[in-house]
Amino acid sequence: MRPLYLKNVSTLTLDGNKCTGCGKCANVCPHGVFEIRESKAYIVEKDRCMECGACMKNCAFEAVKVRSGVGCAAALLYGMIKGTEPTCGSSCGCSSSESKSSCC
Repeated sequence: MRPLYLKNVSTLTLDGNKCTGCGKCANVCPHGVFEIRESKAYIVEKDRCMECGACMKNCAFEAVKVRSGVGCAAALLYGMIKGTEPTCGSSCGCSSSESKSSCC
């Protein structure tokens, strides 16, 4: 069984009109959030999304959007220490435009 995170808080969205069904989002998602059916991607369990951003970074058609870092463990810890909202960037670098990797 894959983990579930907080209910109904994920920022993940999928634009079915832009999706070509290439399957990259399903291939890179560590928690099986996506499924490919009838040549399109579908979000099958949004609450499993840890918002790592791998799906968005690998979608050449900009069909997937997620606020990468909102669910990032490093960003959450940094926010707790600083007393701020959890945000990625200088704290872990996973939302950097040059970075193709994720901190999670």
